[in-house]
Amino acid sequence: MNVVIAAGSTGGHFYPALALAEEFCRQAADTSVTLVGTGRALEQTMMAGTQWQMETLRVEGVVGRGTWSSIKALLLIPGAVWQCLRLLRATKADLVVGTGGYTSPPVIFAALLLGIPRAVVELNAIPGIANRVLGPLADRIFVSFERATPYFRAGKVAVVGTPLRRAFVATPPCLGSGRIDTLLVCGGSQGAQAMNSIVLEAVQASSLIRSRVTVIHQSGLRDFDRVSHAYRKMNMKVEVVPFVEDMPGTLRRADLVICRCGALTLSEIAACAKPSILIPFPQATHNHQESNARVVERAGAGIVLLQPALTGAGLAEEIEELLHHPDRVRHMAEQSMRLRNADAAEAMVHECYRLLGKSPPERTMTNGV
Repeated sequence: MNVVIAAGSTGGHFYPALALAEEFCRQAADTSVTLVGTGRALEQTMMAGTQWQMETLRVEGVVGRGTWSSIKALLLIPGAVWQCLRLLRATKADLVVGTGGYTSPPVIFAALLLGIPRAVVELNAIPGIANRVLGPLADRIFVSFERATPYFRAGKVAVVGTPLRRAFVATPPCLGSGRIDTLLVCGGSQGAQAMNSIVLEAVQASSLIRSRVTVIHQSGLRDFDRVSHAYRKMNMKVEVVPFVEDMPGTLRRADLVICRCGALTLSEIAACAKPSILIPFPQATHNHQESNARVVERAGAGIVLLQPALTGAGLAEEIEELLHHPDRVRHMAEQSMRLRNADAAEAMVHECYRLLGKSPPERTMTNGV
């Protein structure tokens, strides 16, 4: 089977694409997978060490930009569709999957023109613009949250969770004692400067945090120098990296995670059964990050703090409260484990087989294994 996956340019779109590529090939070793991206440096980093080929499109986002930038981005779409038509013919694609973001529309539309079966993956509780547009063109729509289902035609939608790479799901999580020795700060694949500043203020304000906790801080490339310099002045145990390449291993080291609230990030945290302090990105489209975070909060696995009202001192108080109450931290970890879904990628791949009229390989459930 030949599969083309539109992967997007951020970790939230690209890593689910890699998870699906991995699962397609795990189910049938002779499967050919081609990823479609933009060729940005971050994508090259995420592709490092994988076996798949990536084709690049000259395409840009339309939403949330100035009028002229949006017009220029729209003008790129016809050329991108033409490029995708050539790609799908060259790869003899049997199936096309879009994981959201602005690489998906030209790939899905080209597949529609060629009569190739199409699936889209929507990870957020509030679907993005691209997937809302693509919903009527798709044959199957996979969502992570029940709340996303009303945005699509009922007969097409399956609630399956977020596809995760095998490195997250192959090893069962281990619940700790509730003691916080290591704190992971993660603003997403490109970092989060405002959140970085709040965390730095919190660490500076709390001698308890500085003396008891080792911090692993993913700063983003643009903010790496500033964050590194700030921690050096505090003279504490810290690892600052622009991008965490081994997120499964790093998450397993952490006892508490402070992060943004993309659906992929939250699913990875649950896969490793970690408690979290969640700071939604306030400018996220349709405020979908807060909607994602509230699901975790209602489950008792995380604490949601809204950035506009959050100060470094306020964040320090929340962290110190958890440092003083390991039983609460352990309970949050237990609730996080309840959100763990290790089988989403496999469920999606099996449904894609059915879409193509093929018998899927025998299910080998991995949840909790």
